[in-house]
Amino acid sequence: MPAADWLSRLFEMVTVRGRLDLRCAYGAPWRIDQGPGGANEIPYHAVIGGSAVLENPAGGRPVQLKAGDILLLPGNRRHVMHDGSGARAKPARDHQHLNLLISENAGTGERLDLLCGHFAIAPPHDRLLRNHLPPLLVVHTGDISAVTARTGTAAQLSSLVGLMRSESEADHLGGRAMLNALSTAMFALALRLASEAKDAPIGLLAVASHPRLAPALAAIFNEPARAWSLPDLARLCNMSRATLARQFQEKLGRSASDLLTEIRMTLASNELRKPSMSTGAVADAVGYQSEAAFQRAFKSHMGLTPAQWRKGEEFSKADHSSDGQHEELQSATLPSRGRPIA
Repeated sequence: MPAADWLSRLFEMVTVRGRLDLRCAYGAPWRIDQGPGGANEIPYHAVIGGSAVLENPAGGRPVQLKAGDILLLPGNRRHVMHDGSGARAKPARDHQHLNLLISENAGTGERLDLLCGHFAIAPPHDRLLRNHLPPLLVVHTGDISAVTARTGTAAQLSSLVGLMRSESEADHLGGRAMLNALSTAMFALALRLASEAKDAPIGLLAVASHPRLAPALAAIFNEPARAWSLPDLARLCNMSRATLARQFQEKLGRSASDLLTEIRMTLASNELRKPSMSTGAVADAVGYQSEAAFQRAFKSHMGLTPAQWRKGEEFSKADHSSDGQHEELQSATLPSRGRPIA
């Protein structure tokens, strides 16, 4: 397999689907009380106009958000956003457009323009992201309405959110599919931008932003089946074993070995979905010299044996298939709601 950057490899392993759920257009005073989202979801909010105060779900100081800021909540906790006035919020009314739900109120203060959605991550891959992303992440893109010659990831992300804004303002054919696809791309760009920051939060983003640790991160993602040792990774980073171990613990919050095991288990769960792959073949594909060692590692990490995991996936597929057939039969018996052609 040709070498790739760690973020591309992550998205090859983990299926992420973005969805734009709502556009809020509020005048002060306003308040949003949301969450937690559904299982395996990461909520997001993109501020495209105005400003907001986020009550920190972890109990820290409130977070000030301005136009161009994108908030991701990998911790998927209940969260509250408001205009900061302390006044009782004006009631909001929802209007369903062709491709999007619009929520508005009768407030007259500074207007908030906010895109709200979520990223759905197929289990068990949500564990890999939740274990290595901060519970709350804010990335700053700058004013998306400013027409400038800016370049770089922030400008790309700003342009993408601007496209989402314009797409959400008109009921174009295929608009919902476009908005969801753009949401998915926004997740990748937001992680890229966060990994470029000097003060990247602890986890994968902090390791990626550390120029001397980045080679080890790329190596683990690109060749997870290789029998990596701490000296091997230290040589790639031109560090001593002790320095590498300390730096990984400080930046990732875990050891390089822990990360390697999580990546291997993520790949193994994908391979076990393939009926043609025996457990022994999966063990070999993800870097275990014996099937027994793989079985022990998989059960310790996943809480199930590979055979139990595979059986659970088969039941899940059968359930989805029967649900789809039920929906198809149900829709076939419903009366048509379309307008007659004049």
